[in-house]
Amino acid sequence: MIAALRARLKLGAIPRTVFVLGFVSMLMDVSSEMIQGLMPLYLTGVLGASAALLGLIEGIAEAIVSAAKAFSGAWSDRIGRRRPLVVAGYSLAALTKPVIALFPYVGPIMAARFVDRFAKGIRGAPRDALITDLTPRAHRGAAFGLRQSLDTIGAVAGPVIAIALMLASDADFILVFAIAVVPALASALLAFAGVADAPEAAAPEVKRPPRATGTLAARLRRLGAPFAAVVLVGFLITLARISEAFLILRSQDAGVPLWLAPIVLVVMNIVYTLSSLPAGQLGDRVGRLRVLAAGCALLIVAQLVLAFSASPIALGVGILLWGLHMGLTQGLLSAFVAATAPSDLRGTAFGVFHLVCGIAVLVASTGAGLLWDAFGGSAAFLAGAGAAALSLISLPLLRRIAP
Repeated sequence: MIAALRARLKLGAIPRTVFVLGFVSMLMDVSSEMIQGLMPLYLTGVLGASAALLGLIEGIAEAIVSAAKAFSGAWSDRIGRRRPLVVAGYSLAALTKPVIALFPYVGPIMAARFVDRFAKGIRGAPRDALITDLTPRAHRGAAFGLRQSLDTIGAVAGPVIAIALMLASDADFILVFAIAVVPALASALLAFAGVADAPEAAAPEVKRPPRATGTLAARLRRLGAPFAAVVLVGFLITLARISEAFLILRSQDAGVPLWLAPIVLVVMNIVYTLSSLPAGQLGDRVGRLRVLAAGCALLIVAQLVLAFSASPIALGVGILLWGLHMGLTQGLLSAFVAATAPSDLRGTAFGVFHLVCGIAVLVASTGAGLLWDAFGGSAAFLAGAGAAALSLISLPLLRRIAP
């Protein structure tokens, strides 16, 4: 199946393991988005949580992801292997899904959410470093775009399944959460069976990297100024992108029925899926900085549309632009990180990058929740537009980096 897909899409330069990682991510995202497409409304509408608490939960959850990525990335460099951490991360995430269905209270759900995000962090940086280890430099934009596209297919399928189940079960949240356990377990099994480290003996550009040496402080100094520039730009772009949970809350302002609320994630992720791989390929050909700039500009427009109108049409336009901006930025940011990291520090580099971006998510989501409660949804999206403008202004810092 994977060989046929590689041939059909003319992606023969992208290794088999990258495709496997994409399918593993896809299955886990089916599960996660079945839950996350409903969780904001479940917490606020059924369990009585406030928008500020929702923002705090989402911010802490993503900060946990990023802190775990920093640890796991550095550890994968130290041991010279990525697979054990990738498999452990997907397996632990699968184990958290039953908790949400079995214990319908804010406390256990928060705990499960935080452990799930820790598991995502364990696998994230080693997975991205493994893609870099395996893929020739000239094809990394396409490799990251492919992995992201397959991941996002799962992010589309999950909310679609959730909508169908909500409609068929008269909005039975617990049933949806229980069924979400199945694709999570399948993802963990595929990771265990199909993910392999880069071979030790291969072409110099595509092989298992040497083990990192020296103290963590010394390794961080080796990453240098170009990497610091990528981290700063990534921080600003992430600061501009408040949690998708607030997009779901905005759908209620637009009059979307409760059972249909996950359509927000469906629309966004369809656009994200369709644009990620072409954006990576386009960046490989015409320059990744140009494509990244277009993505930042689209985020500004999306935030303004969502801020100034809560009509169904405006909601749809804003979500379309939001998904397109994701496709134009996320894979390319990873390619910039890969371009600035020495081969023995790729895990560390991705870990530090995600840690800093996680801090941005914590600030953005917590701030958005407080603004939402105090001044309404428009204030939260206007603040995001301002941060997106700052990210666009910062892009010249990456001009001298050639991924």
